[in-house]
Amino acid sequence: MSTTLPTGDTKVADWLAHPVAGQVMREMLAEAGQSEKTLAPVKRFSMNKLVKISGGRFSQELLDGLVAETARRAADPSAPVAAASSDEEPSAPVAAAAEAPEWEERVTDGRFTGKTVVVTGAGSGIGRATAARVAREGGRVIALDISAERLTQLAAELDGLDVTTVTADVTREGDIARVLEAAGDRIDALANVAGIMDNMTGLHEVADDVWSRVFAVNVEGVMRLSRAVLPRMLEAGAGAIVNVASEAGLRGSAAGVAYTASKHAVVGMTKSTAFLYGPSGIRVNAVAPGPVITNIEARFDSELAQERITTAMAVLPAPVAAEQLAASITFLLSDDGVNLNGAILPSDGGWSAA
Repeated sequence: MSTTLPTGDTKVADWLAHPVAGQVMREMLAEAGQSEKTLAPVKRFSMNKLVKISGGRFSQELLDGLVAETARRAADPSAPVAAASSDEEPSAPVAAAAEAPEWEERVTDGRFTGKTVVVTGAGSGIGRATAARVAREGGRVIALDISAERLTQLAAELDGLDVTTVTADVTREGDIARVLEAAGDRIDALANVAGIMDNMTGLHEVADDVWSRVFAVNVEGVMRLSRAVLPRMLEAGAGAIVNVASEAGLRGSAAGVAYTASKHAVVGMTKSTAFLYGPSGIRVNAVAPGPVITNIEARFDSELAQERITTAMAVLPAPVAAEQLAASITFLLSDDGVNLNGAILPSDGGWSAA
């Protein structure tokens, strides 16, 4: 038995591979009605990273309890030690995953100094990670979200940095006016991150309310805020807009018809705007994420779609942390993306190459 006990800095894969810690973790999962397979997408993350990205579902208190229970059992020779159950992955792939380095965010000091950047959906997920990255790199952030509570948490996390929060719904013109008022006369960049998923239904099953709501947020929200911001960028003769599309904006096998059509619309809006406003010094690009660990959950309300889409997702890469998407978005927002306009960047771990 290994005498080295895992800690919060240890990867999930190494926790599961440890004869004592793995036993403790599997018991915890079983009590919650889950199995080791639940952790497959995050095996390359450290336990501390899992706490950070879990949105409270895996708390620091829970991690502390796992560490303490593992230490207690390791010190007790009579404590049972069990191997992984036969229906779990074999040890070789787990070991390979454990060897892969965990990505670490590297902040570029001053990259957004002197710039005002508006970020939608800033209360959670990709939007939160993008707002935090811009603020830590010296930018003035106008962070908006429909949740005042999440914005309060963001402001507390970024205390001391230049962050103005606005509780706003991007589908409402009155809310957009308040965003512009908070931003002031100059807006240098806009990250349209706010978005919602559909319920994975096909065209013959999609409900009117699902279609309307998805398009209101994913398309009209992007259009309305960009339309409001562009005059200020035109006056300045410069600006950068990054829209969050999706792999569903590049293919038909990643989501239901409403979400897929909405993200195709975002791609079209991005390219049209880039073409029309490029000569005015305004760059407009989009990222097309693959699987990302956020609080946006997709449910299948269609057996037909579930069978088709889950089959097509057999080559889906492992989900990544929101900060990894923020790295792509902030690159395009910053002057580092100087020669990119109208690009749809697949930030998807290679899914689009499959």
